[in-house]
Amino acid sequence: MENRDISAPRASWQRDHAGIQLVLSGDWLRDGSRPEISGEDPGKVAESYVTGDLGEFDSTLPAFLLAMFRDRGAADPSLDGMPENLRGLMELALSVPERIEAKSQADQRSPLAKLGGVSLSVWERLTSVAEFVGLTLFSLGRFLTGRARFRGKDFWLIVQQSGVEALPIVILITFLIGAILAFVGNVQLANFGANIYVADLVGIATLREMGVVMTGIMMSGRTGAAFAASIGSMKANEEIDALRTFGFNPFDFLVLPRVIALVLMMPILTIFANVMGIAGGMLVGALVGIPPALYWQETLVSVTLTIASLGVLKSFFFGAAIAICGCLQGMNAGNSSAAVGEATTRAVVASITSVIVIDSAFAAIFTLLGI
Repeated sequence: MENRDISAPRASWQRDHAGIQLVLSGDWLRDGSRPEISGEDPGKVAESYVTGDLGEFDSTLPAFLLAMFRDRGAADPSLDGMPENLRGLMELALSVPERIEAKSQADQRSPLAKLGGVSLSVWERLTSVAEFVGLTLFSLGRFLTGRARFRGKDFWLIVQQSGVEALPIVILITFLIGAILAFVGNVQLANFGANIYVADLVGIATLREMGVVMTGIMMSGRTGAAFAASIGSMKANEEIDALRTFGFNPFDFLVLPRVIALVLMMPILTIFANVMGIAGGMLVGALVGIPPALYWQETLVSVTLTIASLGVLKSFFFGAAIAICGCLQGMNAGNSSAAVGEATTRAVVASITSVIVIDSAFAAIFTLLGI
């Protein structure tokens, strides 16, 4: 095959007795240089084309012309002067209407309209959450009156997955968190010769906040995501529709056992987390010269029954919030595998956010009550 030099693509606007002409020349190739456009742009499409010096071209030239036609609102532009192969491509491209949603458009709304759109979106999400919580409460009411139906085997499986199987990671993380708190506290308290108060710091911080919050965050990423993925997959496979067809209430059959299981398991996991957090602090205390017996005695002096119960009290609410967020995103997932992944991500974000918000609300309430 004979090799030849590739010339730069050019488009030149001209005016003569025939009207507005666009002179096309050079090689219009995807891997070539950018087109050189010259002449005074008339702001509208050409009435004819001069292509005597036009070399080779691929989809680059039709794309250039099609973009020009659509930018200038030409529904039926003239194709006079184009070679037959180019004319055929342009007729084919122009015969397909442009999809408006595929074209990126700048948001022309006023700031007030944008604010209104955001407000409506937030309101729709809040009403969706409120509706889901209400349906869950109704389902719980049916359960308490013996009218809700779900399989006990499924319930105990969920209890195992959200309780026993989650225990190792909860123990590991909270043990390390307790050790970190002790290390940081000892660095500061040792400057005042008061490193014995590391036990107070670790005990109060773990029982009041860190134990339950870290457990909530871990369960959000582990169990909340699992709930969303499980229910989302069932929706994508139309299993939820099948349940409705056979007369089963999806809330009673899918959502309720998960909510009950996690509400029951969260306090137990929190208690283990609190114990392991204190154990981690005790280990660090022994390394820095605080005898374990003295550390334990100081912990008992600083920690009251009220402080010890605060984290456990919050864990019930955290468990309900995590289960509801996971089930809500799963029930609202789309009917594809990609939508299930997106629902899982949203469930993790919503669960962690709800845990932090609820904990902040409890902190404000405890402060007002002087606890």
